[in-house]
Amino acid sequence: MSFKLKDILETFYMFKLENVDIRTTTLGINLKDCADSDINKMADKIFNKIKLYAGNLCRVVDEVSEEYKIPIAHKRVSITPVANIIANCSLNNVVKIAEALDAAAEECNLDYIGGFSAYCQKGISCGEKILIDSIPEALSTTKRVCGSVNVASTKAGINISAIYRMAEVIKDLAFRTADQDGIGAAKLVIFANAPEDNPFMAGAFHGVSEPETTINVGISGPGFVRAAIENCGPDADLLEIFNTIKIASYKITRIGQLVLEEVSRRMNVVEGIIDLSLAPTPAKGDSIADIIKAIGVEDVGAHGSTFALALLNDAVKKGGAFASTFCGGLSGAFVPVLEDTGLGNAVQSGALTLSKLEAMTSVCSIGLDMIAVPGDISIEKIAGILADESAIGVINRKTTSVRMIPVPNKKAGDTVHFGGLLGGGPIMEISKFKTGKIFQKGGRIPAPLNSLTN
Repeated sequence: MSFKLKDILETFYMFKLENVDIRTTTLGINLKDCADSDINKMADKIFNKIKLYAGNLCRVVDEVSEEYKIPIAHKRVSITPVANIIANCSLNNVVKIAEALDAAAEECNLDYIGGFSAYCQKGISCGEKILIDSIPEALSTTKRVCGSVNVASTKAGINISAIYRMAEVIKDLAFRTADQDGIGAAKLVIFANAPEDNPFMAGAFHGVSEPETTINVGISGPGFVRAAIENCGPDADLLEIFNTIKIASYKITRIGQLVLEEVSRRMNVVEGIIDLSLAPTPAKGDSIADIIKAIGVEDVGAHGSTFALALLNDAVKKGGAFASTFCGGLSGAFVPVLEDTGLGNAVQSGALTLSKLEAMTSVCSIGLDMIAVPGDISIEKIAGILADESAIGVINRKTTSVRMIPVPNKKAGDTVHFGGLLGGGPIMEISKFKTGKIFQKGGRIPAPLNSLTN
């Protein structure tokens, strides 16, 4: 697909009026050749390889941004899941690897680096156990390192033992950063059906089937989509609204495609995917909630919200797929409560509950993203939330996730503020009923019948 400057003139005003930006350019780097039985040598190899490949990422992205006047919010790196490159199972922890990643990110002026990650949907191997046990210290003592753990998939089923362990890790991580309202937990995602080419943090990693290096781009632009719907007028029917969203998504995505092509060409890196997800920000008007209201629902959480989100998600994918050479990642619409002022307001007003948000994740591109919960939440309730979201993903053959922050010393109805793109908002109320000890029993739930597609 080839672009000229005239191709983007039509949508230039998006960047000036509607907070449209390219959310991220993420460089994926294969680190499998950095494995070593000596953790110090492995850390050095990792640092040097990231510096070699990502050393000029920010310069190139800034050049493209300036040349085409396209705001690009973040420059990031994703790496091979660290659990896959741990060579010596006698290691007690791999915090040193996280420190090397953090140092490389700082050296290259990256916003985040993702891949302190593990796949354990079918079982927890030695390497995965070491990494998981290291997460609380690793992510609480570093600034730019993000991690993820995949605990379920449609092909493998749901690893209940891994879910319960990750519930413990989430709470431990939050309380290690209690002086910052548990912000450490914002750098950890628990997945079902995790994609291997996701450019968005905190869940980004470079999959084992990916090339040596690749550039992936994540788009944004909820404000532009909302404005396009409002311009349809009050008498527009749902089909007209659907097509309007589709066209707006096409316009946003072709800007992302231009950035992808230019950055990959200038860095001589394989062209990866465009993630079509509409990622909201705390900025006024840049909200998925505002889009849902523009479609016709009084407020997010009211009956009809799930339908409106499904309409949005499908239209975004159809418009974006036509504008991109390769689309992948998560692709759809994010509903991160703390990062979306409109969603936060809906929680505060009582319109949006955790149960309704969970239902909406069955049709959006991700799961329970950036939700704050009371700090005294039990391990069992965290595990229950993780398992519920995993079940939605496994049964529906889609990616789901949980990025949950138990906020120490705060309760439902209180607020938390992290600043920047992480935003802030209300702490959500959770069920008063106990989950019980079901998840302490451990084990693995077999894959559903719809996994038998061979």
